[in-house]
Amino acid sequence: MTTLGIIGAGNIGSHVARAAIAQGYEVVIANSRGPETLADLIAELGPQARAATAEEAAAAADVVQVAVPLRAYRDIPVEPLDGKIVLDANNYYWERDGHIEALDRGEETSSGLLQKHLPTSKVAKAFNHIVASHITTDGSPAGTENRRALATASDYPEAIDFVTSFYDAAGFDTVSAGPLSESWRVERDRPAYVTRQNAEELRANLARAPRVIG
Repeated sequence: MTTLGIIGAGNIGSHVARAAIAQGYEVVIANSRGPETLADLIAELGPQARAATAEEAAAAADVVQVAVPLRAYRDIPVEPLDGKIVLDANNYYWERDGHIEALDRGEETSSGLLQKHLPTSKVAKAFNHIVASHITTDGSPAGTENRRALATASDYPEAIDFVTSFYDAAGFDTVSAGPLSESWRVERDRPAYVTRQNAEELRANLARAPRVIG
């Protein structure tokens, strides 16, 4: 049985946990305040879930979802994630995270920063451009007309394959934006960000995204 580690137990992380458990995953989830603060969430998630530290979640997992404020990305443990697929839901909000000049100038992407922090991991963008509650409420079976689509991007085909499979089981089509350097196309304030769209619409929105906002 695949174990999904989740680092960041806020809205996105907790809804990804629910989606993973519905797919039969074991879930190990961590936050910045300590495992004891996750008792209510673990009670809701049931016996397939347990709370841990970030280091423990990273070590126990086969695949990890990172869903922390971008300002905290350097706190993600490095060594336990060696060789593993890491799903990144980070978004850059300078009002919260402080200005990061390379992002302001369009020279980096938020997921690219995480990949540099985790040089031996296989980072893929995932679940960053959907309202958290929609992860568990807006999916539909494969083949459904106008099925919602979500984007991903990665330098690793196996990471894109995993995201595609996970999205599909959660009820969403997948559109790849290409390598991680193209993940800016689905970041904050772009046309694809936090809007319901099918695969055709998402491809069009990715294609017309402006590189620099403002």
